[in-house]
Amino acid sequence: MSTIALTATHAKYTLIETIRTPMAIIGSLVFPALALLFFVVPQRVVADDPVYATQAIVSMSVFSVMVGSLFSFGLNTAEARQSPWDPYLRTLPAPGIARVLAQVLSTGLITLVSLVPILIIGAIFTSASATPLQVVLGLLAIAVAALPFMFLGLCIGYAFSMKAAIAIIQVAFFALAFAGGLFLPPQILPGWLEVLSRFLPSRQAREFVIWAVQGGALEWWVPVGLAAWIVALLTLTLVLYRRDEGRRYR
Repeated sequence: MSTIALTATHAKYTLIETIRTPMAIIGSLVFPALALLFFVVPQRVVADDPVYATQAIVSMSVFSVMVGSLFSFGLNTAEARQSPWDPYLRTLPAPGIARVLAQVLSTGLITLVSLVPILIIGAIFTSASATPLQVVLGLLAIAVAALPFMFLGLCIGYAFSMKAAIAIIQVAFFALAFAGGLFLPPQILPGWLEVLSRFLPSRQAREFVIWAVQGGALEWWVPVGLAAWIVALLTLTLVLYRRDEGRRYR
């Protein structure tokens, strides 16, 4: 069986396993919507301006995908490494890249579904404006921008135990959210922090999705930064996967 077929099969059963735990899906749908209601809708200066409201919806969407990716990939991987099922899967003749990509496809699909309530609330309670084409382009951009967070979650899951992964993920997503301009517009950040944020995947993801939805100029450091994070974190994920495999099964 080819790597593509193995990836598709593994993704299918991973998705079925996740669906069998409804609370995991409900949490992914409810949390981002509540965050939008608490942080964006009450700020009428932002919610009533089409440009700012659209950018706020994008920021909350990136925040939702980032949190969902870090927790889903990081905690699920750390938990799976402690279960008896995972050692059996490691004995099967499937390359590590197949399992990694399968997790990206299955969990990533659920994470993208969590954006639906955000789009509905944004359309009803704010002045955010986007054509159907812009929405589609935004979703495609989010799918690409989510990859660094997915791979970062996998790195944490393969490198640390369940208890350590929880603490590291909580620190990581708060730091990336605040420093990346997801809670506050980057323009109002201190000068040194605004410059630093350009090197973070959260800031790069925000700018990339805003560009996909609203158009305009795209700074060179956005696509270059995202590509660098994706390649670096995917490589590190595979290295940690092989290291973990060597430590426990050789």
